[in-house]
Amino acid sequence: MKNVFRFKQFSVDQTGCGMKINTDGVLLGALAGSSLSGRVLDIGTGTGVIALMLAQRNHLLEVDAVEIDPSAAERASRNFSDSPFSSRVQLIRGSFQDYSISYPLVSYDLIISNPPFFLKSLKNPDVQKQVARHAAEGFFSELIDFAVAHLNRERGELWLILPEEAYLETCKLASLTGLSLLKRIAVRSFKEDLPHRQVVCFGFINVLGVVGLIVEEALVIYDAPNCYSEVYKTLLRDFLIIF
Repeated sequence: MKNVFRFKQFSVDQTGCGMKINTDGVLLGALAGSSLSGRVLDIGTGTGVIALMLAQRNHLLEVDAVEIDPSAAERASRNFSDSPFSSRVQLIRGSFQDYSISYPLVSYDLIISNPPFFLKSLKNPDVQKQVARHAAEGFFSELIDFAVAHLNRERGELWLILPEEAYLETCKLASLTGLSLLKRIAVRSFKEDLPHRQVVCFGFINVLGVVGLIVEEALVIYDAPNCYSEVYKTLLRDFLIIF
């Protein structure tokens, strides 16, 4: 089937999803979590690929995945059911805002999201793609507020992948809430390029114990055109069949 993306341990049917599997999603799924354990929430799960990657990485992990788009939610639910991790991955239909209202006391060790990040661009006329790619006004503020309310205060982490504009906006918002930037991974297509994505981790306690200091890393996807870097291949070797 042309809409099925096959990984080494599971497959993802993308039919009816506004956001197909892409580099951003698989990078976040492979990188997120300083110590991947406990209970996880994937916000805007789409096809469910990030939730499934996390479940593969730790066989004890319990993963909740929230999705507002009905078609994507239905597809993610089927992808979860068809996976080897079906007993540990649960779909929640609706918005993360409504979920917070319904379950105000639920706590997570890791909250992860590959969010819609077009902030001021012309919206896509395709409604599904608009939901998947364009952030509504106040979206990032609500996402940060959700993380503050639902992250484990001692070890909870919020992981996101963002372009530069959304990264700067999110850091500004987080600084007003008590969340600190703990780690930043600058993603480049080629070594000489400027970063086009930032993989970031926020938490309540700076891992170095010093305010203002963060762990900074870099990740280069290609050594040359059509030639993936060894770092990228190593990162995704457990997931992508091309490696």
